[in-house]
Amino acid sequence: MVLAVLTGWLDRRERQAIAYLMEENRVLRRQLRQRHLRFTDADRRRLAVRGHRLGRQVLHQIATIVTPDTILRWHRQLVLRKWTYPNKRSDRRGVLAEIRRLVVQMAEENPTWGYTRIQGALKNVGHRVGRSTIARILKAHGVSPVPARPTSWQTFLRAHWGAVAGADFFSTEVWTWRGLVTYYTVFVIDLASRRVQIVGSTPHPTDLFMRQIRRALTASDDGLLRDHRVLICDRDRKWSWDVRRELWMPACTSC
Repeated sequence: MVLAVLTGWLDRRERQAIAYLMEENRVLRRQLRQRHLRFTDADRRRLAVRGHRLGRQVLHQIATIVTPDTILRWHRQLVLRKWTYPNKRSDRRGVLAEIRRLVVQMAEENPTWGYTRIQGALKNVGHRVGRSTIARILKAHGVSPVPARPTSWQTFLRAHWGAVAGADFFSTEVWTWRGLVTYYTVFVIDLASRRVQIVGSTPHPTDLFMRQIRRALTASDDGLLRDHRVLICDRDRKWSWDVRRELWMPACTSC
């Protein structure tokens, strides 16, 4: 008996809550008047799922923001979307375009890579492509095979970025008790990180000073070029033949 009374009371409270929400929706609808409501896909999905369970007859009694026909149409579209499979052919075209782009990019950025090396690099990113396919792609884009493929200065730098450093001088005018004196400062820049380090400064950049610079650059323990294989410098006479020859020695880390 108590259970029946409690069940009836809960059912009555639920109907009262639904009636209140329906009236609240009507008031909000009148406030909006003719304004167009914007629904997200998530909104349409939730309304379609719950509205389909209620059926058209109940929706006619409670639906206020959209018509029952609209809710049921959303549900039909939801079912249709579930059984609509993606166009694999269009996806395949996108994959082929991506493979062509990667093949050309790898060949241009790595002029020493042949078909087998490019094939391995593509496999590392999830694409299995034959050597003949790679050859056809490169030929279609005007990229020559490895022996005939030109290497630009930009391509060389990009391929060896982490092993290249540059060295140069800048001058500073300093007032001393003897008057205005020009100081020459040697600096080194790591191309990969753009980090600049001052190596030395002197008003007299003699061969002795340059040999000291060479030792600071190529010291095996803390030399500034210990992790580099290429040093770029201009044709300034301060980089004398003797200094260049010492930089080219096998014991040095730069060449």
